[in-house]
Amino acid sequence: MKLRIHPESRSVVFRDRAAGTAFLTRSTVQTSSTIEWEDGRTYPLVDVEISSASHPFYTGNTRIVDSEGRVERFHRRYDR
Repeated sequence: MKLRIHPESRSVVFRDRAAGTAFLTRSTVQTSSTIEWEDGRTYPLVDVEISSASHPFYTGNTRIVDSEGRVERFHRRYDR
């Protein structure tokens, strides 16, 4: 492995704005925002719009938006 070609990995807090949750993980992302975490230390902060805490696939709140009956039309056409 070549030395000094990879970005520095450090602890970063990602905050999901939709769900109001935050989690601490390692990342190479650069940000100027910081937050004081539960352990009393200050970490860089990255705000995200959606994460596994609010994504419909992970929360089980999936729904089909079908305003013109396209799903039913598809099933009539291709179901055998």
